[in-house]
Amino acid sequence: MGCAISGLAAKAEFEERNTDDGAAVHLTQDHIQMIKESWKVIRDDIAKVGIIMFVRLFETHPECKDVFFLFRDVEDLERLRTSRELRAHGLRVMSFIEKSVARLDQMERLEALALELGKSHYHYNAPPKYYSYVGAEFICAVQPILKERWTAELEEAWKTMFQYVTGLMKQGYQEESNRQQHLAASPKEKPDKRNTAL
Repeated sequence: MGCAISGLAAKAEFEERNTDDGAAVHLTQDHIQMIKESWKVIRDDIAKVGIIMFVRLFETHPECKDVFFLFRDVEDLERLRTSRELRAHGLRVMSFIEKSVARLDQMERLEALALELGKSHYHYNAPPKYYSYVGAEFICAVQPILKERWTAELEEAWKTMFQYVTGLMKQGYQEESNRQQHLAASPKEKPDKRNTAL
């Protein structure tokens, strides 16, 4: 089953629209309201959406499996659909999306959450180029759940939220990368050997 965004040109447009600076993306009150209303329906199927999202991600971008040690060598997508590990990871991602939706009225808290996630992804060796893929696959996974509720305006709202969040994640990843490079380049602090005793 395809989705409106599944055409290569449309997906590429979604992925390229992601800016490096999440703050440059503007979520309107209409966006926030539409996202929150649709989330009430989506959350009833979060485990299902998480699995569909990642199976589709590995179908459309098989190189993403390299980031996931547990799924790296799994070729059988049916095995992935029934994987407890994939279900658990899908639920973690859906939990992050749920927290993001809950913080849409508290942008400073959403910003802190996304920056922290980006920093942790540096340590998972999950490069920023993959972040926007998840948003595109999320949109494809939720369309059949929302059925007639899905509109071009709702799609635009979700795209905008993912662009905002992934832009901040990329920023967090870069901050952590810079911090790690600085730590590696800094001379180790050596204790002062001068005798300070009286």
